Amino acid sequence: MKTSDKPKSNTQEKPKTADKPKAAAKPASAKDAREALIASARDKQAAQPDPLQMLEPKKLAVRIGIPLAIVWIIALFISGWVSKVVALVVTIAVAGLVVWVVRYAKRSRAVANLVRGADTPEARKEAIEKLESEFGKDDPAAVFARAQLELQEDPKKALATLESIKLDKVMPPVADEARAQRAMIHLVLGETEAAKGLVDKIDLGRHKDAKSRATIAAIVGEAWARGGQAKKAVELLDTLDPNDATFADIKPQLLRSRAFAYAWTNDTKRMKQILRQLSAINPQYLASFITKKKIPGGVSPKGVHPLLEKEAFEMISKSGMIPRKMEYRRS
Repeated sequence: MKTSDKPKSNTQEKPKTADKPKAAAKPASAKDAREALIASARDKQAAQPDPLQMLEPKKLAVRIGIPLAIVWIIALFISGWVSKVVALVVTIAVAGLVVWVVRYAKRSRAVANLVRGADTPEARKEAIEKLESEFGKDDPAAVFARAQLELQEDPKKALATLESIKLDKVMPPVADEARAQRAMIHLVLGETEAAKGLVDKIDLGRHKDAKSRATIAAIVGEAWARGGQAKKAVELLDTLDPNDATFADIKPQLLRSRAFAYAWTNDTKRMKQILRQLSAINPQYLASFITKKKIPGGVSPKGVHPLLEKEAFEMISKSGMIPRKMEYRRS
């Protein structure tokens, strides 16, 4: 009997070990989904190419050098000193612009390096201190980086940092980037109207880089979809292919925006397809569509379509990411 009792004891202990992973699945809350989205945004910024490489110094020298050479050839063929002075003024102006652009690219690279290394709370704190001491308070690149780091700990603090950028004092593309980043935080916090007010002032035509334009478009699309302009959001988002390799690191953002847009245009079929794609990447992304009535600490119900929430909840429940004891909250 003793020998037969031992196997029974072992079989009783196995379920206890198997239950532990279910308890570990509890972090799939809306808070974790928000953190996953924030981490995705951080990784996107950290993965940006070297600003100096993007500048392509050799090509820049050729593009600037040839026109300047033509200006001087013409000036030398024209008699008198006026043409030479004009050529000199043009040369000085162009040289000044090049110096400014190179210095800006170097500052941007230094800022990007700080963000890349800040992968712990202590490292983020140190990086923020360096950004505040080594870069000017009005340096947009430093402000964006500081806000990106603060976003990991306190979204409202990051929002306040971004609001310090004077939109009428910076270049229009930079102002658009500030509006988009602020709108993203408002959306994470469930403040849809504030987000929509910001994105309505963004001009996507000012952004020539495909990835940058798509990143901003994802935020604009979500704000429009949740703010009552879903058809307009669909038209915008359908111009972008989330499966394009160029958009690999922002694919979750593009899919998330589409889910909202398709839900509010009653395109249930495409909405479900998008949710399945998001779940395949990471089921935690689905929690960002589930409101507080179903998951403690969930998202604000503002702009969340009931059917979108229902489908997301069912999919994430089937994935095992939500513990069974929380399923009684379904309505």
